[in-house]
Amino acid sequence: MIVQVLVIIFGFFLLIQGASWMVDGASALARKHNISNLAIGLTIVAFGTSAPELVVNSISSFQGYSDIVFGNIIGSNIFNLFAILGIVGLITPLAVQSSTVWKEIPISFVAILLLFLLCNNLFIQNELILSRLDGLILFIFFALFLYYVYKQLKSDNLNFEVPKNDFSNLKIWTLIIIGLAGLVFGGNLVVTYSVEIATILGISEKIIGLTIVAMGTSLPELVTSVVATLKKNNDIAIGNIIGSNIFNILLILSISSFINPIKYNPLFNFDMYFLGFGTIFLFTAMFMGKKKKLDRWEAMLLLFAYIIYTGFLIEKVL
Repeated sequence: MIVQVLVIIFGFFLLIQGASWMVDGASALARKHNISNLAIGLTIVAFGTSAPELVVNSISSFQGYSDIVFGNIIGSNIFNLFAILGIVGLITPLAVQSSTVWKEIPISFVAILLLFLLCNNLFIQNELILSRLDGLILFIFFALFLYYVYKQLKSDNLNFEVPKNDFSNLKIWTLIIIGLAGLVFGGNLVVTYSVEIATILGISEKIIGLTIVAMGTSLPELVTSVVATLKKNNDIAIGNIIGSNIFNILLILSISSFINPIKYNPLFNFDMYFLGFGTIFLFTAMFMGKKKKLDRWEAMLLLFAYIIYTGFLIEKVL
């Protein structure tokens, strides 16, 4: 099994590095065509940070691994909210100034609630499945969210800065092609060998998706938030997490359902309750009173809750 673990680690490396190369190349290409930094940030960079989840989910959906599809997204969102915010909140209390981030926290809760309703078919009595129609509903909400962010950023006069490197056309397309190849190949390795490990150990795909796959695909968010915190940019540290969680549910799961309708395991309801609780806790911590910040003791509670949650998952395996 050591070989499978090493291959998965190599797959995660390809996913993360591939996303980085693709973003660098695509950003340079966009600048050559006079596309604004704002547009680049809202599209290419946003896509790049969630590219590992997107590739893993697309492959898993195509191959029919529905528990990995849901486990990756729900597990990634839980890791983002509890573990990453817990870690960066321990580094420094996270005070938030941006009204965009303030509004995104309730939007992220609405995304969780919408997914819960669609997956449990509380609108239509049928088998538990995220259908292509459900995916279309999620995608429409994602389009509305993008429009909201665009309008909000314009009103706040915010701008995303992208490193200004003068790349030749050859270097640009080399980065894009190699980056995409790394994403596809790395994603395939992660999915294939994660399922193989689950089979060897007799562990469900659900648990593998919620833990190993979810943590691995969330590494770009972890690095981004830690670096932003060290640079005293709290809005990016929190906005990266909340925005990624919205992106994961509304866009990536909608694309996954377009590839193949996804069977929903009702055991994921507990994990969605946990994710919803964490979002409400963050909202309460950030908005109640006048402080509008996440203190270290609150960040410690988030991290401690994630440790307990992970222990609960491991206990179910043993």
